[in-house]
Amino acid sequence: MLRDITIGQHFPGNSIVHRCDPRLKIVATIAYIVVLFMASNPVGIVLSLLLLALLYRAAKIPFKLITKSLKPILPIVLFTAVLNLFFITGEGDPLIHLGFIRIYAEGVRYAVLMAVRIVALIAGTSLLTYTTSPIVLTDAIESLLKPFAKLHLPVHELAMMMTIALRFIPLLIDETEKIMNAQKARGATLDNGKFFERVKALIPVLIPLFISAFRRADELAMAMECRCYHGGDGRTRLKVLRFGKDDVLCAAVLTLCLAVILSTRWLIPTF
Repeated sequence: MLRDITIGQHFPGNSIVHRCDPRLKIVATIAYIVVLFMASNPVGIVLSLLLLALLYRAAKIPFKLITKSLKPILPIVLFTAVLNLFFITGEGDPLIHLGFIRIYAEGVRYAVLMAVRIVALIAGTSLLTYTTSPIVLTDAIESLLKPFAKLHLPVHELAMMMTIALRFIPLLIDETEKIMNAQKARGATLDNGKFFERVKALIPVLIPLFISAFRRADELAMAMECRCYHGGDGRTRLKVLRFGKDDVLCAAVLTLCLAVILSTRWLIPTF
């Protein structure tokens, strides 16, 4: 299960999605999430999924990575769907009425809608990290937050912390798996027993994991100090972010696609 978590991983490539300006990809990802939750009918949802599939196809990233990244969040998706299924009421008679349990058609629709939205949300944000390296992502976040520097916000430090946290996810996942395998080799039962027994069995895993995380953070801080890191003041970059013709074309195409998806909210009857 831990190997299925692909958040924060980068898959190098030379596709048009990889070559796009990272600032454009961040803004497009945010816009996609907004449009995804504003789409309130089946046509808008289908068009959103189709756009995401085309982007994955253009990036030449295997679709199996989507299913792999969705496995860890399946409990969250199911929990959200169940909440909408049982707590959304509607007009008319319920489809199922068993004692205090009442399931309406509106509840079923919203449960499916919310599940699809969460799946598309995870897949869309994963595409950003799949096609953007952490270093470039740091520069893009800092560039987008640069106007807030006038309010005396530590823009460079915030961007650095966000990228380091994102980069640490796969490292901590590997470390967790190593610790769990070591505990199992010593006779620990982490996968058997009742729920509370499993939670209690995770304590021998969490303690060394926290120690390892603090040790990695201390080593990273020491390495940055040894290299005379002083923040973003006077810092130069090997690659300066610039918008090119391909970026303008991609921005126009994505804007048009998102506008079409958003227009279905008013042109087509709601879900």
